[in-house]
Amino acid sequence: MALIVFVVLLVLLVPSRAQPPADPSRFALVLDIQGAIGPAVSEYLRQASEVAAERKAALIVLRMDTPGGLASSMHDIIRDILASPVPVITYVAPSGARAASAGTYILYASSLAAMAPGTNVGAATPVQLGGGSPFGDSPDKEGKEGEKGAPSPTDTSMKKAVNDAVAYIRSLAELHGRNADWAEQAVRDAASLSASAALEQRVIEIVATDLPDLLAQADGRSVRLGNRTVTLSTKGLDTVSMQPDWRVRLLAVISDPNIAYILLLIGIYGIIFEFFSPGMVAPGVIGAIALTVALFALNLLPLNYAGVGLLLIGVALIVAEAFAPSFGSLGIGGVIAFALGSLFMFEKVPGFELSLPVVLTASAASATLFAIILAVAIRAHRQKVVSGEAVMIGSVGEVLSWSDTEGEIHVHSENWRARSAGSLKPGQRVRVISRDGLTLTVEPEG
Repeated sequence: MALIVFVVLLVLLVPSRAQPPADPSRFALVLDIQGAIGPAVSEYLRQASEVAAERKAALIVLRMDTPGGLASSMHDIIRDILASPVPVITYVAPSGARAASAGTYILYASSLAAMAPGTNVGAATPVQLGGGSPFGDSPDKEGKEGEKGAPSPTDTSMKKAVNDAVAYIRSLAELHGRNADWAEQAVRDAASLSASAALEQRVIEIVATDLPDLLAQADGRSVRLGNRTVTLSTKGLDTVSMQPDWRVRLLAVISDPNIAYILLLIGIYGIIFEFFSPGMVAPGVIGAIALTVALFALNLLPLNYAGVGLLLIGVALIVAEAFAPSFGSLGIGGVIAFALGSLFMFEKVPGFELSLPVVLTASAASATLFAIILAVAIRAHRQKVVSGEAVMIGSVGEVLSWSDTEGEIHVHSENWRARSAGSLKPGQRVRVISRDGLTLTVEPEG
């Protein structure tokens, strides 16, 4: 319900479209991209391309500051840029910003590439990870050859990823007449350049201090737009900032690995608590919603399935402690598996790392749950039996009626048939020594 209210408020309060000036052919649509490149950024640019085409904008400006991000989102963004009917300028700004990793590819794909003074571009080496090749800004060395001269499977996979990335960025460079050799260095050697050096080496076309300066310098330049060449007329253009709509904002929130991880745990434990206490409803409903949203988000993120498996095994072991108390062995193993699975759950991609404090907090919460289960199990083990056949043995009752060696007694608020080795008297107190079906064997107390 809180999520529904949140979404409704966003729909009512957040405008989903930019409002251009009266003359629709004389404005530039400005998008601010800050942080990691992910599904939300890809959706943001797709919406902007639709708005720009619908309102016949003269230009799209991507004002960017990114450490990199997901390869899948980067490819989607580049496809949208290349297919856009409106020229796209990528502008690395403000001063101190960077276009690292995936940002370098986006810069190379744009109709015009620009940077503000004090910015940098590069470090575009793909990071080889277990599940794929997302683009990060931490370079990996090419694999060393094995003892017999043949590269190992890991080294071969890394070389394939690097060669594929080199071919991709070179094709983007050749498409817009930019420095393809340096682009290859950025991939193979994680090379980086400042704004002035990038301009000197034909990596970018413009160094601009602000948006008006950028539009003034872009005026009259010829750029490639699909299969044709167009001349930009940008001097004096009005600029309109397009803010992300509620869908993009919501996608940005749930595609954060920390949020997706927390939602996953809420979903799992909510459903578990519902099974423990059927009829409470709320844990099951909240858990089902959280788990569904988490699975959607995880589908967009770079998962390490070994880590996911360890996390689920950890949860299963902690829950198993409640059903088959092992006095700690299952629970301790579960907490260890849970913590390791959490650490290994996401691949190492800039901007999409799982926060260590979040992992430690979640692991501590799971350890607390395990401690509660263990305490309950130990307390139950030490408690005296209060039901079943065992509770009858040793109980003291009172004779109601008796004939020879058989009669009726009152014990535990119930009347039972009983027998004894000797004769007893009504009102005499007796102790139960055994049970045979519905008949108790008793003896005089004391």
